Amino acid sequence: MKKLLLASTLLAAMTGSAMAAGDEVKIGVLLGYTGPIESLTPDMAASAELAFKEASDSGLLLGGKRIVPVRADSTCVDSAAATAAAERLISSEGIAAIMGADCSGVTGAVANNVAVPNGVIMISPSATSPGLSSIKDNGFFFRTSPSDARQGQVLADVLKSRGIREVAVTYTNNDYGKGLADSFGSAFKVGGGKISITAAHEDGKADYSAEVGALSAAGSKYLAVFGYLDQGGKGIIQASLDSGAFENFVLADGMIGDSLIQAIGKDLTGAVGTIAGARSKGASTYEAMAAKAGIKKDGPYVGESYDAGALIALAMQAAGSANRAAIQSKIMMVANAPGEKIMPGEIAKGLKILSSGGDIDYVGATNVEFNEIGEVLGTFKEVEVKGGKFETIKIH
Repeated sequence: MKKLLLASTLLAAMTGSAMAAGDEVKIGVLLGYTGPIESLTPDMAASAELAFKEASDSGLLLGGKRIVPVRADSTCVDSAAATAAAERLISSEGIAAIMGADCSGVTGAVANNVAVPNGVIMISPSATSPGLSSIKDNGFFFRTSPSDARQGQVLADVLKSRGIREVAVTYTNNDYGKGLADSFGSAFKVGGGKISITAAHEDGKADYSAEVGALSAAGSKYLAVFGYLDQGGKGIIQASLDSGAFENFVLADGMIGDSLIQAIGKDLTGAVGTIAGARSKGASTYEAMAAKAGIKKDGPYVGESYDAGALIALAMQAAGSANRAAIQSKIMMVANAPGEKIMPGEIAKGLKILSSGGDIDYVGATNVEFNEIGEVLGTFKEVEVKGGKFETIKIH
């Protein structure tokens, strides 16, 4: 009986610590490597892994341990596939934490069905649905990207400042699209704007002419597209241009990326949008690091991904362990004041301070500071397509 009890105790300890063999700690990188944002996720993953490498190469992480990232495909849109991928990360790979997921619907599904029940933290760099603010996460879900409750207000303000008073709105038919459409719609109307029509669209269709026809019939000059740049949102814009229904577009974060400009071409010139981002010392330092590492330095949610990875590494150090619950208990401590400010490229400095019992305040690439439920207020870039690229006009 004593031997059986001892074996059970050892098994529980191994499961709780989520340690791989030897000096390795596995961390899941759960993003949509296939699906409607597949052009964005390689740089997001590489950015988080840049933070993991920085921590590992310092030789200071938990006495010399190395982080081994384990990638898994969320697909962005298939909750069942994302849940299965997360289950594999936790049960088969024994990961200590998850950097991800990315899109809001799959992120909520993974949190509710897999991560939280297994006591594994998730730090999403890009899930923005306001609905995620109220999930019962027991303190195991965080996000370094600001909620669309704020993006909707910022985008409404941007349009007002440009004299745009009426728009048609189409959104991808999921948690992200619906949440952003609601947030923007409310803010735009309060500010005196008019929405002529709000209609959902499905991803993965070959023909969006019917959807565009209905949107055009409402009579607005501008079309706001709250979708994904590699699937339905792109299809809506192309169908609009092909039919002559719209030539003026308003875009949100899921539509911001080089692949959209490459697909649409010069007809996208003048499109305006918003995406999380900042101009700060930390942002500039990170961009230089990213460029050196071959990462698109100003790509969507790359800074947020680096910060998510850094927070996981620093929380492990603060906990003195890769135990899942211990990591969770230290995220707020390393992310927020008080403590010595830690910038991009200073993960080793943070690890050293924590190893000696000190306190840090991780600022990172995106000015991280969590509220009581593990979310950031964040700032947004106002962008416009000029000269074949998204150019930052202003920070909000």
